[in-house]
Amino acid sequence: MKKNLLKKFLPFLVCVSLVAAKEKDKCFECHQSLGDKPSELFAHDVHFQNGISCAGCHGGNAHAEDMEQAMNTNAGFLGVPKGDAISEACAKCHSNEVMVSKYQSQLPRNQLEKLESSVHGKIATSGKEHIVQCITCHNSHGIVSVKNSASPVYPLNVVKTCTQCHADVAYMKTYNPSLAVDQLEKYRTSIHGEKNAKGDANVAECASCHGSHDIQNANDVRSRVYPTNLPQTCSTCHSNAEYMKEYNIPTNQFSEFAKSIHGVALLQKKDFGAPACNDCHGNHGATPPGISSISKVCGSCHALNAELFSESPHKKAYDERNFPECETCHGNHGVVDATDKLLGVNEGAVCIKCHQQDKFPKGYATAKTFRSLIDSLEYVLSEAIRLVEDAEQKGMEISEAKFKLREAHQARMESRTMIHSFNEEKFLEVSQRGFDVAEFVHSEAATAVDEFYYRRWGLGISTFIITIVAVSLFFYIRRIEKQQQTNETSLP
Repeated sequence: MKKNLLKKFLPFLVCVSLVAAKEKDKCFECHQSLGDKPSELFAHDVHFQNGISCAGCHGGNAHAEDMEQAMNTNAGFLGVPKGDAISEACAKCHSNEVMVSKYQSQLPRNQLEKLESSVHGKIATSGKEHIVQCITCHNSHGIVSVKNSASPVYPLNVVKTCTQCHADVAYMKTYNPSLAVDQLEKYRTSIHGEKNAKGDANVAECASCHGSHDIQNANDVRSRVYPTNLPQTCSTCHSNAEYMKEYNIPTNQFSEFAKSIHGVALLQKKDFGAPACNDCHGNHGATPPGISSISKVCGSCHALNAELFSESPHKKAYDERNFPECETCHGNHGVVDATDKLLGVNEGAVCIKCHQQDKFPKGYATAKTFRSLIDSLEYVLSEAIRLVEDAEQKGMEISEAKFKLREAHQARMESRTMIHSFNEEKFLEVSQRGFDVAEFVHSEAATAVDEFYYRRWGLGISTFIITIVAVSLFFYIRRIEKQQQTNETSLP
């Protein structure tokens, strides 16, 4: 019974206690009577709503009627905090476990610690304070919950809050002249920015990717947008099926990327030349590549492949059928290693997805020829390499053949690249160069190996003949010596 009554009247009791607290705040009453801006804002402040007086931040005696008593330094009056004293004043409560628990707040207690270790926690150009203070983002007298749509760090407002500094050219050049100041304009062109501007608070904004209190430089390994961390950052939303349900977007991008040739290179081998999500989708202007632009996206790294494809017969065919260019054969997030298995008409080849023998016999035959030539080139090259290694192990001079071997490797690589032209004549021209070089290397290495055995047999035969001569000479000398001894004994 008592519990039910308490539950029924609890909101009323809380309201009364807040009113009582506010009535005792003589600082607020005085400033409110003056009609100044701080008191107008503080009336809606989350701290005021929870019964925290002006003295909570500024110090002094909030219950004293006399202004001199209220603002007496002996009563702890601080006045208006400046520089780092602002964040330190906030931390007196927000870093205090007892104080935060008193208000049943679930806020973390280490915001100031994170801020000080962040990129914003560096010393300002004045050399007297940190770049950012708590009120830089949260306001001072009009602070509201981050879940309140009036908060400067509410998802729909945080972009504007961040760009107050990051879009200010004069301000940013004093800290990082190389940092772009058009992030907001780019963001508004992205799918994230468009939806954010329309009132969708769930899409990614600045803090979603960069963090809030613990923002690090993008080149810092601790940063959420550091190349090896970025895919996981994106997947926070894009791998959440429940979160992405209303957008009708697949949620397997990260799992596919992680096992792709790009993902393995970046996440496992730590190859920073491999692309992360932003290399294809963009950063602040992130948007899925369109059908007409996907080759341009891939071509930013694979330039020659893209150029050859744009001049190939497939370009027109793909455009007519609205096929995405690179993605059609290689995939998007789950890009596989482009081995020779993808080429030809065997099982696992991508060519036969479109070119069946009965429907597109010309394309089928071309794919079959390409694969046959690539396999043949691979075989003759491997044989040439084997002979070169064999000759080298036998101690033969083979430097010219080894040097020519580079040309053969280059021709093989160019042949694989030339596949994107889908031009049999061009492909034959490049692959034939590989065959010619491989044949030369094979011949040189084989000659060196034959010479080794020729020398070996020659040395063996020479040794045998010399041995026979030496033995014969030995016995001949022995016979002469015996003859001389016989002659000496026969003399009178």
